[in-house]
Amino acid sequence: MFRAVSRMLAALAAVIACGVSSFGALAVYEPLRLSVVDTHHGIVALWPVLVYGPWLVASLSVLRAALHRRRAVHAWCVILFFSSAAMLLCVAQAPRTVVDTVTAALPGLAALACFQQLVRQITLTRPPRRTLPRHRSRPAASPAAAAGPGRAGEQAAGPDARAAAGRPRRRATAPCRPGSSPGRAPPCGSRCAVIM
Repeated sequence: MFRAVSRMLAALAAVIACGVSSFGALAVYEPLRLSVVDTHHGIVALWPVLVYGPWLVASLSVLRAALHRRRAVHAWCVILFFSSAAMLLCVAQAPRTVVDTVTAALPGLAALACFQQLVRQITLTRPPRRTLPRHRSRPAASPAAAAGPGRAGEQAAGPDARAAAGRPRRRATAPCRPGSSPGRAPPCGSRCAVIM
């Protein structure tokens, strides 16, 4: 029940975000077209596509990354850059009053905010995967069990039995103090690379 309501709200947010983005694109079309009046007539009609085309492609990349639970930093940078460019070009065409400046910047800002909220809805609907830890912790075992069934008898027999079995001897990894030599116990009583 809750999952169905959540998905219905996410779908409603997607519809509203698409509507706001479409309305914002229609609102900024004329100011973007007027920003290049001096150029050739065939290009003037397509000029807003040069601004919102990369925005749309990057938006699709962000949506795809959100569905696959990945990050899309480069696509977000493209969206922010072209949204800022569209807002600045619209503000440059607006009259120099505070109300007109805010009105010119608002459609691009509203489209950007709705798109960001749409991506948040997708990531909430599809929570991130739980990753396994890189190093799994293992339960501590007794020294006899860790050594295995054959080695427990060797440890009881001592280092001569291991040497006779043809296995190499291991060294302990305790740090040495200055003045002590490997193989001999230092005067303070701590072990220092004593051969086992």
